[in-house]
Amino acid sequence: MGLANFLGSYWWIIVIILLIVANKLILRFFGIVIIPEDSIGIVNKKFVLLGKHRMLPDGAIIALNGEAGYQADTLAPGLHFWLWPWQYEVTKQKFINIKEGNIGIVEARDGHPLKDGRVLAKKVNCDSFQSARDFLLNGGERGPQITIIPPGTYRINTSLFTVVEEAALEIDDNMVGIVTTREGLPLQTGEIAGREIPGHNSFQDGQIFLDNGGYKGLQEQVILAGRYYINPRFATVEIKEMTTVPIANVGVVIAYVGDMGVDVTGETFKHGNLVSRGQKGVWVKPLDPGKYPINPYTHKVEIVPTANVVLNWATGKTESHKLDEKLSTIKVRSSDGFTFSLDVSQIIHIPSTDAPKVIARFGSVANLVTQVLEPTIGNYFRNTAQGSDVIEFLKGRKERQDDARQSISRALQDYNVGAVDTLIGDIVPPEELMKTLTDRKIAEQEKVTYDTQRLAEDTRKELQQARALADTQARVVDAERKVQISEFEAQAAVKSAGGTAESKKINAEADAMVLKTVGAAEGDKIKAVGTAEADVITMKIKSMESGNYAAIEVAKALATSGFKLVPDIVAGGSGSGADGNSLVNTLLAMIIKDKLPKGAEAGPSGEAPAEEAGTQVSLN
Repeated sequence: MGLANFLGSYWWIIVIILLIVANKLILRFFGIVIIPEDSIGIVNKKFVLLGKHRMLPDGAIIALNGEAGYQADTLAPGLHFWLWPWQYEVTKQKFINIKEGNIGIVEARDGHPLKDGRVLAKKVNCDSFQSARDFLLNGGERGPQITIIPPGTYRINTSLFTVVEEAALEIDDNMVGIVTTREGLPLQTGEIAGREIPGHNSFQDGQIFLDNGGYKGLQEQVILAGRYYINPRFATVEIKEMTTVPIANVGVVIAYVGDMGVDVTGETFKHGNLVSRGQKGVWVKPLDPGKYPINPYTHKVEIVPTANVVLNWATGKTESHKLDEKLSTIKVRSSDGFTFSLDVSQIIHIPSTDAPKVIARFGSVANLVTQVLEPTIGNYFRNTAQGSDVIEFLKGRKERQDDARQSISRALQDYNVGAVDTLIGDIVPPEELMKTLTDRKIAEQEKVTYDTQRLAEDTRKELQQARALADTQARVVDAERKVQISEFEAQAAVKSAGGTAESKKINAEADAMVLKTVGAAEGDKIKAVGTAEADVITMKIKSMESGNYAAIEVAKALATSGFKLVPDIVAGGSGSGADGNSLVNTLLAMIIKDKLPKGAEAGPSGEAPAEEAGTQVSLN
């Protein structure tokens, strides 16, 4: 029920399909073949009824003259007639498309056999293998083809050719391609690489390479950065980095290919041959710093530092150049039997002009280190250590370092190497000796410490004295100033006193003159007055008794002197107390007594001294 309904509804679709199939069958039945626009038709002729070319020649696969078999000519896109299905089998083959960045590797199933020793078929003009007829008629050879198909679309008869698509060769910047060919002449005896051949466009045209006499195997020529359509069945390419010569270095080239070189050093250098550039051997002129596209299999470039190089004879210590990575601390034995070790650093310099000589002699800078520097420096310090004891060696470090620099410099001159400096690093004496030296040094340092402390105390005492002196300095200065002021005042006083004395002297002399004058005048006056008074007194005495006059004068004198006239105790005299003369005598005696010196007041009998007795005044 369901199938009947389906056929009833969609019968017209079935009719169209049947018409299409019938159309193809009908067309094919009448020998009509339609080839799509993106394909070709490969024709296989099943048989030939009549004619002399009914059968293919022996060994042939592709028919050129209508023989039975695969035909060399293909059917282009379009409509083709008279290809009866019972006689012709037509296979539609898509165009072969080689994408950008790829190449097509071709192998032929028919053609002339390869010649003896050949591995690739020669190049044939056949429109990039799109014409099988031209390929076969022009002497095409069966097998892998030396010619490749570049990117593009091709109508190729796959009954004759098989095409394999592979990536083209890409070489990045700062890289080089090292080429090894599988086809060409055999290398000559003693050669390791083929010489450069012109015209083959960096090995992209293998046929020209062969025609110009290219050699099979490693090639001296390299190819630089870029894209190349090189047949990998003809040549393989190994990509390597360019040779770099760093700054402060030169590259000494050792060539393994080229003409036999002629030594250019003459008789002065007998340790190897130096040749010109391009010849086999060590090139006399090194490469300056830069990048070079050199084949590392045909040329070896030894990098030689032209700046100062530091080499360390110290275990575990290595510079970036790694030339001293196998060097270790030097062990020596002293004359007193002790074994100790020391680290040494040697600075060397190789002039750029002498770098090829160093390489010609040793092969590399590393060999220079191991063959010359290591034994030379090691033996020097071993020999010098045996000539002294450990203590002397330690104390004479600077002198030994200077002597080592001079000795090693003389030794290295014979090897075209300059010795810049020799430096002795860490010296490790025996442990037991170090303990003795350490104990001694500690004792010396303790003594120094004690001396320092003593000096510090002395300094502290001096400081305190200085501080005390500084504290009293103001008063000292003040006292000194006072002393100076006093001296100045005394000097001023002396000068003032001198002036005063001089003034007084002058005044005294003046006063004396005045007094003398006045005295003389007064003397004359007194003399005159005295004379006058004497006359008056004489007259008075004459007018009265002398006793009364004397008493009166005494009384006046006592009154003016303040003398105590009445004693506290009055004693009676010799009976003359009532007498005026007795009183006067008594008073005079008392006055004279007071005026006399002590011890001369009276004689042994209580009387006045003899000298005074003559002056005693008696008023009787």
